[in-house]
Amino acid sequence: MKDPNPRIRRALISLSDKAGLDDLAHALAQWNVELISTGGTAAKLKGAGFAVTDVADVTGFPEIMDGRVKTLHPAVHGGLLGVRGNPEHIAAAEKHKIAAIDLLIVNLYPFEQTLASGAPFDDCVENIDIGGPAMIRAAAKNHASVTVLVDGDDYAALLAEMAANHGKTTPEFRKRMAAKAYARTAAYDGAISNWLGAAAESAEGKADGFPPTFSSQYRKSIDMRYGENPHQRGAFYVARNPDPGTVSSARQLLGKELSYNNVADSDAALECVKSFADRPACVIVKHANPCGVAEADTLLAAYDRAYRTDTESAFGGIIAFNRELDGATASAIVDRQFVEVILAPSVTDEAKEAVSAKKNVRLLATGEWPLVAPPRLDAKTVAGGLLVQEADLALYDRLHVATNRQPTAAEMADLVFAWKVAKFVKSNAIVYAKDGATVGIGAGQMSRVNSSRIAAIKAEMAGLDVKGSAVASDAFFPFADGLLAAAEAGATSVIQPGGSMRDDEVIRAADEAGLAMVFTGHRHFRH
Repeated sequence: MKDPNPRIRRALISLSDKAGLDDLAHALAQWNVELISTGGTAAKLKGAGFAVTDVADVTGFPEIMDGRVKTLHPAVHGGLLGVRGNPEHIAAAEKHKIAAIDLLIVNLYPFEQTLASGAPFDDCVENIDIGGPAMIRAAAKNHASVTVLVDGDDYAALLAEMAANHGKTTPEFRKRMAAKAYARTAAYDGAISNWLGAAAESAEGKADGFPPTFSSQYRKSIDMRYGENPHQRGAFYVARNPDPGTVSSARQLLGKELSYNNVADSDAALECVKSFADRPACVIVKHANPCGVAEADTLLAAYDRAYRTDTESAFGGIIAFNRELDGATASAIVDRQFVEVILAPSVTDEAKEAVSAKKNVRLLATGEWPLVAPPRLDAKTVAGGLLVQEADLALYDRLHVATNRQPTAAEMADLVFAWKVAKFVKSNAIVYAKDGATVGIGAGQMSRVNSSRIAAIKAEMAGLDVKGSAVASDAFFPFADGLLAAAEAGATSVIQPGGSMRDDEVIRAADEAGLAMVFTGHRHFRH
């Protein structure tokens, strides 16, 4: 313990996930590092022919209670926590025959994976690691001399450090790994706290509600030039294991670094286009609102129809597709308009070449996404607090025709299409759609009737015919005026949640206007 920056001579390795262990042990053996290990990790190392000291031989105490107690011992924690070069610590270590541990490599019992698998309560409890977090925190506290690793992705970096520094690691590397170690134990404890707190709040003991305290952790993906505005600092953080087919897991293939607003708008566009699976679809978003959405037989046709909904707003927009981006579609985009970001599940080489002609355009490959979105939580910050809710993943409860006139098959198809779009338009939202494409979108107005009027005005400005269109409203019409404004514009069918105190009045107005109206039973406010 006399050298404050020692060469790594002694390592304790205890792994739940043993991927890469053999190669790591072989490399450490080349540096003559003594290996100490526990349970299954020790057995695997011995089976591979490595010399290993069981932790029980270090502590002089056997593993007991089904392995619950094995490393919680002064011989382990003193070896990790003893301050190198401190005379009192050196004397204590010599008196109690405690040898320094220079390197700790631990990954934890798979609590999160066990929980996600739907395992019973007792199985989840058994997968709460105790000794692992204790050792990690001890080693991280003493990072002035001790190196701690909690992620297999860092094995190569460790070995590179040792190779470059004669078997040592640098203080900068140890500090970085210590910060990562504390982040891991914080996330681990947060997951346990969320789960156990929710279970304790439930009369049935089920952890399916909201816990009394809420913990979450994200890792920094991008340090942005600025936030929503140039005078604000900003960064993009992503989940530890982001869902596939999301903006958080997407790969950027081309273009400038994503901005704060790029990420927010890309998320809005991508989540909207995921609603369409049966045919090629395109969503164009500007300032978090869809300004054009369409389906067609080809991706190029879908883009062309979406663009024609609102060619002015599409300028500088975000464009998302639900099919592989091909060269013809990519060329049409960059030849026609200024675009900030293009997203698609995958991108052909021809498309990539076409987009590369515009060096600033960001091109993202999202990967495929599941047809049914997995449950998740949405959160929104307020001053001094956090609003948390289940994500709005349902489209409708059931489709109920409330009027005397039934919608035709074509009207019903357009109603469902418009409803899918309205779900992603800021409230109050009104969407006109016809033949699988939007023809007018009214977004973010304080008055629903004004959203209806604006949608019709935008359709007129774009030279699109609203007559015979379907109209969707993200929430119920509190009065008949919004519905009548849609009818006056030329809509022949309406879809809305229903549930207003004046539903009877609105239904009567729809019947008198000859409209077909469908209730969904679900509201889709978006703020």
